[in-house]
Amino acid sequence: MVNWLIFYLVVLNLIIMKSALLFVYGTLLNHNNEFAVYLKEHSHFFANGKVKGKLYDIGEYPGAILDDGDEYIHGVILQIDDPAVVFLEIDDYEGYGDEQPEPNEFIRISADIETASGIVHCYTYVYNLLVDGLEKIEGGRYIK
Repeated sequence: MVNWLIFYLVVLNLIIMKSALLFVYGTLLNHNNEFAVYLKEHSHFFANGKVKGKLYDIGEYPGAILDDGDEYIHGVILQIDDPAVVFLEIDDYEGYGDEQPEPNEFIRISADIETASGIVHCYTYVYNLLVDGLEKIEGGRYIK
């Protein structure tokens, strides 16, 4: 089991080393959230960013739905220090992965994030369930 896990971590690290940037927009920006604290300890600020889409109030957290409209979701891009390890932790927090209930509530995708310096290719977590009946967060900012 340990050898398989080491192999998985090595392969995962090789896959994601090209883009160890993560765009966060919700509870992972909340300094009172233990996973936000973990992320802060294992990443560095890269840039402020925004992506086209809508942000919805899921209850205790927001969910992003990306689209080609004229609304934006605002957040922060973080440079992840050890992507293979950190993404395993954050995937678990976001309910993403084979070990999680299907369909996953959130999925991790690659997205083009707009910054003051141009477009940056990052990972981000988007909501993977229906948004019917959910309240849209106007202005696309969860943490004010």
